[in-house]
Amino acid sequence: MEYNHQSLEKKWQKFWADNGTFMPEKTTDKPKYYVLDMFPYPSGAGLHVGHPLGYIASDIFSRYKRLKGYNVLHPMGYDSFGLPAEQYAIQTGQHPAVTTEVNIKRYREQLDNIGFSYDWSREVRTSEPQYYKWTQWIFMQLFNAWYNNRTDKAESINTLIDHFNNFGTQGVEAVSDEDILTFSADEWKAFTEEDKQRELLKYRLAYLRESTVNWCAALGTVLANDEVINGVSERGGYPVEQKKMMQWSMRITAYADRLLRGLETIDWPEPLVEMQRNWIGKSVGASVKFPVPQIDKEIEVFTTRVDTIFGVSFIVLAPEHEWVDLLTTDAQRAEVDAYREKTAKKSELDRMADAKTVSGVFTGAYAKHPLTGEDVQIWIADYVLAGYGTGAVMAVPSGDQRDYLFAKHFGLPIIRISDTQQIEEAADPNKDGRYINSGFINGLTYDEAVAAVIKRLEEMKLGKAKVNFRMRDAIFGRQRYWGEPVPVYFKNGLPYLIEEDELPLMLPEIDKYLPTETGEPPLGRAGDWKYQGQYEYELSTMPGWAGSSWYWFRYMDPKNTEAFASKEAVDYWKAVDLYIGGSEHATGHLLYSRFWNKVLKDLGYHNEEEPFKKLINQGMIQGRSNFVYRVLDEEGKGTNTFVSLGLKDQYKTIPLHVDVNIVHNDILDTEKFKAFRPDFANAEFVLENGRYVCGTEVEKMSKSKFNVVNPDDIIATYGADTLRLYEMFLGPLEQAKPWNTNGIEGVYKFLRKLWRLFHDASGNFIVSDEEPTKAEYKALHKIIKKVEEDIERFSFNTSVSAFMICVNELSELKCNKRKILQELIITLHPYAPHITEELWSLLGNPAGTISYASYPAFNPAHLVESEFAYPVSVNGKMKMNLPLALDLDAKAVEAIVLENNDVQRFLDGKAVKKIIFVKGKIINIVV
Repeated sequence: MEYNHQSLEKKWQKFWADNGTFMPEKTTDKPKYYVLDMFPYPSGAGLHVGHPLGYIASDIFSRYKRLKGYNVLHPMGYDSFGLPAEQYAIQTGQHPAVTTEVNIKRYREQLDNIGFSYDWSREVRTSEPQYYKWTQWIFMQLFNAWYNNRTDKAESINTLIDHFNNFGTQGVEAVSDEDILTFSADEWKAFTEEDKQRELLKYRLAYLRESTVNWCAALGTVLANDEVINGVSERGGYPVEQKKMMQWSMRITAYADRLLRGLETIDWPEPLVEMQRNWIGKSVGASVKFPVPQIDKEIEVFTTRVDTIFGVSFIVLAPEHEWVDLLTTDAQRAEVDAYREKTAKKSELDRMADAKTVSGVFTGAYAKHPLTGEDVQIWIADYVLAGYGTGAVMAVPSGDQRDYLFAKHFGLPIIRISDTQQIEEAADPNKDGRYINSGFINGLTYDEAVAAVIKRLEEMKLGKAKVNFRMRDAIFGRQRYWGEPVPVYFKNGLPYLIEEDELPLMLPEIDKYLPTETGEPPLGRAGDWKYQGQYEYELSTMPGWAGSSWYWFRYMDPKNTEAFASKEAVDYWKAVDLYIGGSEHATGHLLYSRFWNKVLKDLGYHNEEEPFKKLINQGMIQGRSNFVYRVLDEEGKGTNTFVSLGLKDQYKTIPLHVDVNIVHNDILDTEKFKAFRPDFANAEFVLENGRYVCGTEVEKMSKSKFNVVNPDDIIATYGADTLRLYEMFLGPLEQAKPWNTNGIEGVYKFLRKLWRLFHDASGNFIVSDEEPTKAEYKALHKIIKKVEEDIERFSFNTSVSAFMICVNELSELKCNKRKILQELIITLHPYAPHITEELWSLLGNPAGTISYASYPAFNPAHLVESEFAYPVSVNGKMKMNLPLALDLDAKAVEAIVLENNDVQRFLDGKAVKKIIFVKGKIINIVV
């Protein structure tokens, strides 16, 4: 019987599906293990060979853990809300649900073809009402919660209301907006219902407030920072401007410290951990208020160097700061307005990145220095962001490079405050130095100066010590159709939740998927879509990250209609043990997931502080592009002649990408090339040795580069097991590596060689029950040990090499022993599940699957050498190898050597003077 991967793989994929092979046991004494892949978005393009890399790795580990006796949960689903489907709906009028369903069907087909051990009975889709019902429910929990700094956790908003009823704001330690009121219990009780709701909104974890957002008019929606590149939308390249809008936000900043602390408890890649640390950006410093008499307000700034306060020579506000209009004098109005308009067209990322350009405008207003009372000019500049800190900075040109460049550019004062500072270099003050010409901190050290300044500011009620975070609250609204409706209606302009038993709030049908003519989001097109027939619903939908911020819980109990997951399920599965996905989610999905996980823990729905114990970022599989070289005429225009790589320097040429699927081992199929594009139909070729050799380059896989390789094509030709092994063989999981179809043949030959171990030359299945030899046991136990160690440290590529060596050794030994081959295929099973299932069956095992066999136990005794092939030399010249038992002493060795016929032939009758014997190394005969 020949190795027919196509029929064999379809057979076992059907078996797994029909028998629910990978459904974990509900009740078991086995230890649990939860393996998860990051949620894929089902795009219309489907998978290319780069996409399954992480999925293959997680599947290998899942199958391995089953063999090791674990109850494994390995699910898959789809993050199926998203902008691409909505844009397609806008262009075609087709409902996004239709497009999404088609794309999911294509994804599922491709995933099944690769042979993943997913429990498809647990599949979830974020766009299905039975799923987003619970996304809406979690939003409601956040809306009805506040963060109590005293207990360091979120609590029900009812506990805050009770405190207000009994004590007013006295003793409340909460994370809240800055503009909260101070009131007594009696005053609270006297508030109207609207006043109470308005004040509670300042404490809720999900709240409404005016925020500066990335507004894309062409797409009609707010975009996240990572969806904006160089001031235009990533999708479509449309202009994006900074705009203030009322937006739903999540108070993730309440969890900043816990998010930082949690990073010390999880096994994540250090670069990813560092990205989260930097994003959270904890700073210890002070809050300082600069009075502005002309508007009777105080500009608050946060600084980590309050000791440099005597060096402040101006203040800079973000152009979006809420007081800019109030501060700006008539003389400066036009210039300020023009600058603000220009700034609105830049993304925050662009403003932060543009460190070398100096720009700004004086408002015409002055603040008072809190310690000296001197006038300090107030400027606006785009390097200050409204959403970071207070949207204002105190500028110390002698201590900060950017402030220094700003001051030099506009001719502003640079105040020397320390004898250790070099103003020309704008160096930071030396913390070991002592300050001079600096008011009451003259002669103090750094630590003494900080304490003295903060004490004075507190006495004047113009400042205090403070911990600040760079991270901002997360904007939680998108002006789109294809997303989760927010379960909120408005009464008298204030938000209220619908009742829980009214969930899910379904997406209404609309005539088209664009904003209304009056600028409302697409949901504004829904006719008669009102709560109880009279109250307006929230017209924004949730952002793309909402459904993916809790999905691992739903996999634990996906059919539950009473809860997002039962207590029994979350108590058993606890947290994800292994999570594999891309590092691009470091400051988005992974941060928001940790936040929601902590909120649900605080509210008593589970007990795990962190959702993902171990995380691995798989590297990218890059494309291997091929090029043809078009000959140019004298005017530099392209001809229809193409010259082979080795001859291109003899011509004036231009390289063109060519479809890698019509190139084999860098040799172009010229006839297929002529059919590649209509204008190439009459192409002529300058060949070398009768062939057209293409150029190559490693690039990102992209349709535009014609270097996308479809896994379906690889599977059709070589099989899913070959694809799985080859993707692992390419290199370490975490590293980027180029795809090269040219190398896949070697892996395919390996599987056929494995197959031949079980069959004779005529294709008959022949396996012996004889006892294996020492060499056969040695080959087996080397691979058992190697694979176990490699999988545990996620070094999959080295295992593939070891399998190849093992099969070569067994082939040379002509091994067909059942005791060897059966253990070998169990070891190989996680990597090549289809061929090992078939061989397991042919070996006569009881009907079923190899998936729940036991991983072979490594016996180190089989690797202990009992014999050594001694190199035998005569007068120092190597003559032969002589296998001898390692436990022989020198006398016994000498006797065996001198009795050996081959040795006697080399001695040629000469008398032996002595024999030099080094145990386990050499035998040298001196004559």
